[in-house]
Amino acid sequence: MANILIPLPSRDFDPTEAAVPWQILRAAGHNIAFATPDGLPAEADPRMLHGTGLGLLAPMLRADANARRAYADMASSAEFRQPLRYDDIVDDAVDAVLLPGGHAPGMRPYLESERLHALVADSFRCQRPLAAICHGVLLAARSRDASGRSVLHGRRTTALTAQMELSAWNLTRLWLGDYYRTYALTVEAEVTALLAEPSDFLRGPQSLLRDKPDKLSRGFVVRDGHYLSARWPGDAHRLGHAFATLLAEHS
Repeated sequence: MANILIPLPSRDFDPTEAAVPWQILRAAGHNIAFATPDGLPAEADPRMLHGTGLGLLAPMLRADANARRAYADMASSAEFRQPLRYDDIVDDAVDAVLLPGGHAPGMRPYLESERLHALVADSFRCQRPLAAICHGVLLAARSRDASGRSVLHGRRTTALTAQMELSAWNLTRLWLGDYYRTYALTVEAEVTALLAEPSDFLRGPQSLLRDKPDKLSRGFVVRDGHYLSARWPGDAHRLGHAFATLLAEHS
């Protein structure tokens, strides 16, 4: 079984994108560790967990019942309550990496972490299995190989699409401002600019419904060798199962 590392920011990560794959991978027998900047347990984005401040849009935008149950289990687990510090990560002890996303301001230290960029770069150099979802793909794209190019240069990927990001922003900006805009550039725009060809970014089908344990076909993932990517919380079940398959093949 693989030793999987899930780095998280101190706060504001998306609960679905961390907890659903965690639940699937743990059920498959893998060992999972978490890491945060200060070695203290991370806190999920409360809006995505509880729907706080989302009003009538809460049922559509927050974590669904499956994800909330998975998050409750994850948050009470020993590995989540006792994370590593980023600076204490030993790359050689990690067999695989999962990069969840999130869009609230607390995500920035995670997305901009030089230590995590180095971990991702090492994972691509060693062909260590790595999965990223939503803004987690942005973290991967910002990681550079020895030539100075993004590790995603020459690879196919998906990520949070501009349509998804801007739709959520336009629906909520009257009262939440730029809550759904982590940076001035959309995730799709920044990631695509770092790829070898714009066509290497795959948007997938339009998705209004989230995937579920019995409806994996609703999700969308892109696999390129040892690298997996997905777009939004609605792809989290599909990503978890695809990563479990990749890990089984890798072993």
